[in-house]
Amino acid sequence: MGVLNALVDALAAAGSMGWHILWPLILGFALSGAIQAVARKEEVGRLMPDDSPRSLAVATGLGAASSSCSYAAVALARSLIRKGASFTSAMAFQIAATNLVLEMGIVLALLIDWRFTLAEFVGGPMMILLVALIFRRWVHGRVVAAAREQADRGLAGSMEGHAAMDMSVQGQGPFWRRLASPGGFTSTAHYFVMDWAAVWRDVVGGLLVAGAFAAWVPDSWLQAFFLDGHPTAQAIWGPLVGPLVAMVSFVCSVGNIPLAGVLWNGGISFGGVVSFLFADLLIIPILLIYRKYYGTAMMLRILGAFYAAMVVTGYVIEIVFGRLGLVPDERDAQVGDTGITWNYTTWLNIVFLALAAVLLLRFVRTGGVPMLRQMGGEPAQVDQGGRA
Repeated sequence: MGVLNALVDALAAAGSMGWHILWPLILGFALSGAIQAVARKEEVGRLMPDDSPRSLAVATGLGAASSSCSYAAVALARSLIRKGASFTSAMAFQIAATNLVLEMGIVLALLIDWRFTLAEFVGGPMMILLVALIFRRWVHGRVVAAAREQADRGLAGSMEGHAAMDMSVQGQGPFWRRLASPGGFTSTAHYFVMDWAAVWRDVVGGLLVAGAFAAWVPDSWLQAFFLDGHPTAQAIWGPLVGPLVAMVSFVCSVGNIPLAGVLWNGGISFGGVVSFLFADLLIIPILLIYRKYYGTAMMLRILGAFYAAMVVTGYVIEIVFGRLGLVPDERDAQVGDTGITWNYTTWLNIVFLALAAVLLLRFVRTGGVPMLRQMGGEPAQVDQGGRA
């Protein structure tokens, strides 16, 4: 009975967290789908030929608009490199695609605190700038040439098919006219469902991991591990260990937000939460994909550059937000078993589940189902099938 009760407690905590983040996830993916519906991917690579401020700004904007799961973002970054984008701009693109997206900001604000959303959107560009500076000094010459040669081999990783799909509206006209057209509705529905299909495993996995942490790991253990009660040591330790916890959790994209809430309640520093969230691109399965895509030498450089940038960003956010009085005093992220009651969350979930049902119906009626089978395939398999 002890084991069964422990499992029930973990599932109850995971279910409660899932219920609280359901409507913001649906809202975020719907808005993201609308943006992607009118943001064409064609010839994107030529817009990021180098590591200039302009190329990095374009890469950041397009990445934030693409709103990809971590695996799809990494695959899409490789395809941009093969189309002429610089390595630095491609890395900026994938950082933005997984950390500067609407649904992540909304869920952070609702599940933990709005100041974490602000920190995410301030820290994201900072991390991109730091990665660019590190790459400029450390990633060039033969390493880049060898990595491009490896990338051109086209070895399949994960979510290749999803990354290759371009379902945007192909007609001309202003943004709102294209979005309001039947093609815009169809494209939004396709992106909405396909993005959900890409991340649901991460979301469920993140909830289960966070539920297990919340139910099984004593707060006293977490507080001791994160040096809670020793403010200076806690602030130094948090950003260093945050990415390491993320790497071994095997959870990425928006799925690591519930675990971030558990860690925050358990005593990790504010900057540590930020560095933890950015590390969705360093989980072990994605490191293995980097090795397959670009070779061992480039994988190690990506690991080193990303980790250093995450740690420094965490420290800067900790200091700046602390000086501005923007670090929350309370550790009350919604990660416990608070149950389901008739409150605004329940009503919003009902409304947005209805919206999700409408988009899903449009997806099915416009030939979207066969595309689900192509998500993990080779890019060549979806050249035509992935267009709305």
